[in-house]
Amino acid sequence: MNKISFLISSAAIFFTACVGPNNGHDMGEMETLPVEKRVAFMSGHVVAGLKLFRAGAPDQAAKHLLHPVSETHQAERAGIDKLGFKGEIFETVSKALDEGKPATEVEPMLKQAEENINLLQKNAGGDPADIIQYLMATVDEEYEIGVKMGKITDPGEYQDAYGFSVVALRIAKQIKGKNTKNLVSSLEALVKLWPEKGPLADSKPTSVERVTDHTAKVVASLDSIK
Repeated sequence: MNKISFLISSAAIFFTACVGPNNGHDMGEMETLPVEKRVAFMSGHVVAGLKLFRAGAPDQAAKHLLHPVSETHQAERAGIDKLGFKGEIFETVSKALDEGKPATEVEPMLKQAEENINLLQKNAGGDPADIIQYLMATVDEEYEIGVKMGKITDPGEYQDAYGFSVVALRIAKQIKGKNTKNLVSSLEALVKLWPEKGPLADSKPTSVERVTDHTAKVVASLDSIK
């Protein structure tokens, strides 16, 4: 088994652990969560994976980029095929990572994955304020799992929290006809709490308190678009 294969196998174990009761995103919850929030959740994983791969950490990116087609996360995919979800794109990415393809070959596949996730978000619709508030609660939850005593104790959750923050910022920037200045500014400040290069596992993390303070400011600024 090569290194990438081993890491992907390990990712499957990671996924199984992540959907347990301590994570708050088990199968039952995902089955009842509105499709637009499930798409936002899935999008956060993909965003984190893309950033990590482009930061030169394909091993860390693997578990996030495999998320949309993982058997462990079937509940998230319920009803999204009609929104334009193309699982084969993510399966191709998975195969490329498994085979250790060079970045020059994988990058076009990643762009297709990114485009597909963006399409899903567009077609899923939903109330932007409601989705952003959900993402902020998820950032708090996952960051508190990922960082303890000033150290990254669960890189996957630390990275997911980054992805959800970026997705929230992108949603805010797409809102039309509302005063989004404070909201966008608050989300930009939140995203900057992670290193510019990306949420790498060996990063020096921002404190939990500072992150939750910023997510609270984002939630407070949602009043301007409600």
